[in-house]
Amino acid sequence: MKLDFKLDQWQEDVLTAEGNLCICSGRQVGKSQIIAIKASEYISNHPHKTVLVVSITEEQAELMIQKIMYYLHNNYPSLISRGKDKPTKHLIKLKNHSEVKCKAVGQYGLGILGLTIDVLVPDEAAYMPDIWANLTPMLLTTGGQIWLLSTPNARQGYFYEAYTNPDMHFKTFHVNSEEVAEARPEPNRSIMKSYLATEKARMTNLQYSQQYLAQFLEELGQLFPDDLIKSQQMLQRVVPPLTSSPSGDFYLGVDVARMGGDETTFEILEKIDDKFYHRENLMHKYTLTTETTDKILELDNLYNFRQIYIDDGGMGAAIFDNLLAESQTSSKIVAINNAARALNPDEWKENRRKKLLKEDLYMNFKHLLERKKLKLLDDPEIAVSLKSIILETNPKTNDIRIYGRYTHIAEGLIRAAWCVKDIHLNLYYEWS
Repeated sequence: MKLDFKLDQWQEDVLTAEGNLCICSGRQVGKSQIIAIKASEYISNHPHKTVLVVSITEEQAELMIQKIMYYLHNNYPSLISRGKDKPTKHLIKLKNHSEVKCKAVGQYGLGILGLTIDVLVPDEAAYMPDIWANLTPMLLTTGGQIWLLSTPNARQGYFYEAYTNPDMHFKTFHVNSEEVAEARPEPNRSIMKSYLATEKARMTNLQYSQQYLAQFLEELGQLFPDDLIKSQQMLQRVVPPLTSSPSGDFYLGVDVARMGGDETTFEILEKIDDKFYHRENLMHKYTLTTETTDKILELDNLYNFRQIYIDDGGMGAAIFDNLLAESQTSSKIVAINNAARALNPDEWKENRRKKLLKEDLYMNFKHLLERKKLKLLDDPEIAVSLKSIILETNPKTNDIRIYGRYTHIAEGLIRAAWCVKDIHLNLYYEWS
């Protein structure tokens, strides 16, 4: 086995373990790396086998395939099929007729129905939708294995049960980021410890415990329960293409990507009577603020938004200023930055940059869902983003804090949904 690094002891234990595995770990400890090695060794040494890697997003599944391909290229290059069976970003075939596939599971897991596999590898399993009834039957006729890996989420769902319930027969591994850092050789040890110290100072104790100490915590819960998400995923896209001009009351929420972060998201809601319908979920990896500005202007040309809500933190500040300077959007652009308590209506009229607590935005959005005033698009990316949002409750003060891992879609949605407050306050066209 040729490696560019030395395995940690826990990684060696995972590599030699048999049967169903559940790895509950902190961030950046190498869990995907060791599973990629384990999957590579399995298909290389067992002919006519199929490993399926599933993830909540296609990009994440492809990253695992890339790691597997890198290991195979360094250790088993002669086994890799060529020609018409050469590797792709979704499939690696070997000359011994074994293969590894990757798929994004989607909202319902329908894209994987009918497959028969020998090993199932759900990456970031704790954040997946509740589709396990469609996943586990693929192993029925082969008596195959499940290798779960994830950082912890809420104390519910398949991953949590696999980790805590001995009747599910998973061999469990708990991997603490601090312990991993302490065991690493220099200079990696000092680099990791310094980074963890910075993260510990930045996060709440509960956040840090979840993300780096890999703890399931009673004080942390899923803000949007699976049942609530499922009940809302009902709409198909009905807005005409950009060459048409739909009529109606449309609102845009924009979450601007940070440097090196997620995509910029554009979430469009339409008001019909007293309900709101999610019409578009658009994601783009723009690198220039002018590109994002141009995209908003393009969308406004089509939809003629009543209001445009944008996150003006970081990169968003320049975009807000650009749109404020445009006659087309100057009367409808509102910056929502979750930095302070919400302003009252009179204060807002004097300040186009509206400051809200993130909790205000999220709880308004949840309230609309619960009252069935908002219908979301049937899109797995949306479900994944909402499922990842964590509600942290301080039992001593009853204060709450909301955060998540895949928040970019949710952040655009909560801004667009704030329009219900503005409609109620009747603030249209009151700015000069």
